[in-house]
Amino acid sequence: MRCPSPLPLLAFAAGLGAASVTGQGPAENVAPGAAQAQPHPAGAMAGAFAAEVVRVLDGDTLEARVAVWPGQEIVTKVRLAGIDAPEMDGKCPAEKRAAQSARDALARLVGDGAVFISDVRPDKYFGRVVARVADAGRRDVGQLMREAGHVRAYDGGRRANWCGAGGRPPGLMPATRG
Repeated sequence: MRCPSPLPLLAFAAGLGAASVTGQGPAENVAPGAAQAQPHPAGAMAGAFAAEVVRVLDGDTLEARVAVWPGQEIVTKVRLAGIDAPEMDGKCPAEKRAAQSARDALARLVGDGAVFISDVRPDKYFGRVVARVADAGRRDVGQLMREAGHVRAYDGGRRANWCGAGGRPPGLMPATRG
């Protein structure tokens, strides 16, 4: 098991610390309603950060350019909190197909590139954070992915196997083209 790297979270913290001096902290008023209604996870940074999607890596991870301070941005990988998507290099053909479908769905949801990132916390892998992501319309992207059947809910711990009987990963609706 890798030790989490504090660098991505420290970059966010540095931006917040500097922003608090001038009153220019994260945009609380742009946080998605669903994120505001839930308590912040332990160790998470409150507030929402405006961001631009650089690229979608898979069904639950994207790379974003995050505005942490006026005129200052960082680029980091963001794993969407609360969901688990099939892996692109999956263990069976069905998982690989479902992973491609999930990645394409996430790319469509964040297509224009404008998102808001909130409840930012460190991830177990270096160079990545876990956060809630809202689209430009302030809708929770992870929830939309779950509702569309591309991903499963995930609260940490050991992930379930994606290669099940019946030719498709268990727990997912059949992939749709679109």
